[in-house]
Amino acid sequence: MSVTAAKFQLAERMSRLGTEGAFEVLARAQQLETQGKDVVHLEIGEPDFPTAPHIVEAAVAALHDGWTRYSPSPGLAQLREAVAEDAGKRRGIRIDPAEVVITPGAKPIFFFAILALVEPGDEVLYPNPGFPIYESMIRFAGARPVPYPLREEKDFDVAAAAILDILTPRTRMVILNSPQNPTGGVLARSEWDLLAKSLARRDVAVFSDEIYSRLIFEGEPVSPAQFPELREKTIVLDGFSKTYAMTGWRLGYGIMKPELAEQVGRLMTNSDSCTASFTQIAGIAALRGDQSHVDRMREEFRRRREAIVQGLNAIPGFRCPRPHGAFYAFPNITRTGWKSGELANALLSDAGVACLPGTAFGEWGEGYLRFSFANSVENITKALERLDTWVRRNAKLPS
Repeated sequence: MSVTAAKFQLAERMSRLGTEGAFEVLARAQQLETQGKDVVHLEIGEPDFPTAPHIVEAAVAALHDGWTRYSPSPGLAQLREAVAEDAGKRRGIRIDPAEVVITPGAKPIFFFAILALVEPGDEVLYPNPGFPIYESMIRFAGARPVPYPLREEKDFDVAAAAILDILTPRTRMVILNSPQNPTGGVLARSEWDLLAKSLARRDVAVFSDEIYSRLIFEGEPVSPAQFPELREKTIVLDGFSKTYAMTGWRLGYGIMKPELAEQVGRLMTNSDSCTASFTQIAGIAALRGDQSHVDRMREEFRRRREAIVQGLNAIPGFRCPRPHGAFYAFPNITRTGWKSGELANALLSDAGVACLPGTAFGEWGEGYLRFSFANSVENITKALERLDTWVRRNAKLPS
């Protein structure tokens, strides 16, 4: 008896689904390592610090105490209360636990917000260069992605005019990310003021990705939720991965008006059922426990920022502004004579330095590379030495 192999016809929407280059480069780097090559990892946005002991201990105790069963789809009431208390205190506003939805990682908040609010043909504004999942999810939902630029001459800080100039009657959502991935740019309070006045008069949702809000090096983070005229329009994405070095724990949350939170909770029910209960108990310990490890981590990132920016600016053909937040450097490499993708590939295969091409974050990222300085100063120094040696031998520098 012969069996015919099944041939699946993928749905058209799958052709609109993008990816995240960091994981692809990580896989290639790890493959090279299995072949004996020494690689310095500056590609992945993952703190190299361990999760604080009191958080780990809370998770272990939760497992022993039986927190291994289903929880409500929007999250445990105890964690929603802790998030509302902590997020409200840091932003200077009152947040009701009914506005909070807990998810396995922060990405689902963006996916669910797009599915809940955006119709095919609607326009969604997003930063370019920017986190690639924004454009991917917009296209997947059948909406039209409309990029706004982040410019090197402004240190990649977000300019309100770049957003306001491209708003149309079809704009359904504006995505903001501050501090920003991949550039480390921020949106200043003065720019927020301009945005708030204009967006308050429009029927648009404001999606604010604040996952790096506690990793800012100058000034204080600003959220659109702090503006009374934007409070009900705003959806805040945040989580535990970056702040608490909990990337593998998959624990994030969104803050939004209660009626939208209810709908996002329904999407959770239909997709993930719930977030793991014992990780939620650990999340409570993270929010309500000692915060000194967060402060120490931020200060260490500040030290690493100085090391990598200074080192990149000493490499021929590189020009690197100082990022104001997160843990990414985004140098201009146009004077090397190499395209971003070609240079990133060569640095990995030849120099043993894993980084990302700027084009992994949108077409306007051409001419740049992204380096994560979520690695030790020792490894950053090793990577810089390798980069300098390779570039001096191979760059097509003007005479």
